[in-house]
Amino acid sequence: MNKPEMFSPNSQEAKDIAYHMHPYTNPAMLAEQGPMIINKGKGVFVYDSEGKDYIEGLAGLWCASFGFSETELVKAATKQMQELPFYHSFTAKTHNPAINLAEKLIKAAPDGLDKVFFCNSGSEANDTAIKMVWYYHAAIGKPEKRKVISRKRGYHGVTLAASSLTALPYVQQGFSLPLDFAKHTSSPHYFQDAHDGESVDDFVKRCMQDLEDMIAEEGADTIGAFIAEPLMGAGGVILPPKGYFEALQPILKKHDILFIADEVICGFGRTGNMWGSQTYGLKPDILTCAKALSSAYLPISAVLVSNKVADGMAVQAEKLGQFGHGYTYTAHPVPAAVALRTLELMEERDIINYVRKIAPLFQERIKGLGKYDSVGDARGIGLIGAIEFVKEPNSRIKLDPKHKLAARVMKMVQDAGVIIRALPLDGIAFCPPLIISEDEINMMFDRVESVLPEVDKLVKTLD
Repeated sequence: MNKPEMFSPNSQEAKDIAYHMHPYTNPAMLAEQGPMIINKGKGVFVYDSEGKDYIEGLAGLWCASFGFSETELVKAATKQMQELPFYHSFTAKTHNPAINLAEKLIKAAPDGLDKVFFCNSGSEANDTAIKMVWYYHAAIGKPEKRKVISRKRGYHGVTLAASSLTALPYVQQGFSLPLDFAKHTSSPHYFQDAHDGESVDDFVKRCMQDLEDMIAEEGADTIGAFIAEPLMGAGGVILPPKGYFEALQPILKKHDILFIADEVICGFGRTGNMWGSQTYGLKPDILTCAKALSSAYLPISAVLVSNKVADGMAVQAEKLGQFGHGYTYTAHPVPAAVALRTLELMEERDIINYVRKIAPLFQERIKGLGKYDSVGDARGIGLIGAIEFVKEPNSRIKLDPKHKLAARVMKMVQDAGVIIRALPLDGIAFCPPLIISEDEINMMFDRVESVLPEVDKLVKTLD
C-alpha cells in the first residue's frame, strides 16, 4: 500500500481521505496512512489496488458466504433489475421476490417462527424487533414491559436502539448511549470471566443468578425481551458454555420475557446448521437475520416472528388502523431476488453438509494456534472461530490495552495476505466464506502462522 506522501492530489487515495468518512476508522490514522483500496474479488480472495491477493478470512464482515464472484447472484440481480428494479411493500402492495423469499425463509426457519418482516441491515432488523416487542406488549395490555436485556460484550448493531443493546464501549462512547431501556447482564465468556477454579456448571449458575437478580431488581413486569446471539460474534466469538441456554430459556418463560435470537452472524450455515438457534437448542419468539441472507451481495435483513407475536401485533394494528412501521426499501425486489437465489444455492450445493465436511479441518487449524505462547485460548464451531492473546503462557493475564495488540496482529496478518478482524478481547476472529476449500483453509492458517512466532516475540517485549 502506498504511503500518503506518494499520493497525487487526484489519486483515489487522496480523494478518499478528502471526502469519505469511514466507519470504525481513526480519521487521523487514515490521513496518515491512507486507505486500503480493494478493487476485485474472486472466490475467497480479494485484491488491492496494487494487485496483491488476500484471503478474506472474515468473509468481508462475517457476511460474504459465497465469496466474491458468485455469478448466479449477479444474474439474479440483473434479471430482477430488468423486470422490476424497485417497488415497495406499503399499503398491501408486494411483488413476487418478496412473497417467494418470505415463504422460503419461513420453511427454513426454526420451529415456531411464522411471519417475516424485511429490513435492510442487521441493525435495522434489531431496531424493528425492539419496536415489535413494545408494540406487542402494548397490544396485550402490558405497555410497561419496555426494557430489553442484552449481555455484556454482545453486538446487536449501531442504530440508536440497537447500539444501546450492543454492550461494547466503542459503540456507545461519545454518543450519549445507551438509552435507558437497555439493560446488560453478564457475558457468558468462561475463559475470561470465570473465577479461579470455578467449574463450567458453577459459572453458568452464576450467570443465571446475575440474570435473576437483574429481573428482580428491574421488575419482570417492566422487561419485554431478552436478546442474545447464539454465539457472540464481534464481542469476541464467544461460544456459550455447556448448559447456558438450557438454563436461561426457562427463566425467560417464567417471567414472561420474549426471547430474541440475533442470527445476523450465526444464520445460514455458519455454525454447521442453518441457524445457530438449531446448533444451541434455542426456541426464540423473534429471530433477526441479515448478512449471509444475500451473501452480502445486496443489503437485506429480516425479522422472523412467532404467530403469538404476529397475532398480537395484528390486533394492535387493526385498532390503530395500520402497523405504522416500515422502510422505503423494505423487501426491495432486487435484494429479495438475490437473497432468494442465495437460499436456493445453499440447497442446490448442499452448503450445510459442505460446512460440516470441512469444519473439522478449520477447527483443527484454529485449535493448533493454541501452541503459541501468546495464545491463551483458541475456540470455534463450524466455520467461525477466534484466538485470544495473553501476556503470559497458560494464563488469562492480559496485556495493557494501550498496546493494542490485536490491532497490531491484524496488520501483521494482513501483510502476510489474510484479512481478519481484531476483537475487543485482544484476539482475532476467523469467519471465511462458506465455499472455502480445504487447500484454502490450510493456506489461510499457514499465512497466519507465519507471523505468530513474531507475535510471541513482540508480547515478551511489552510491559
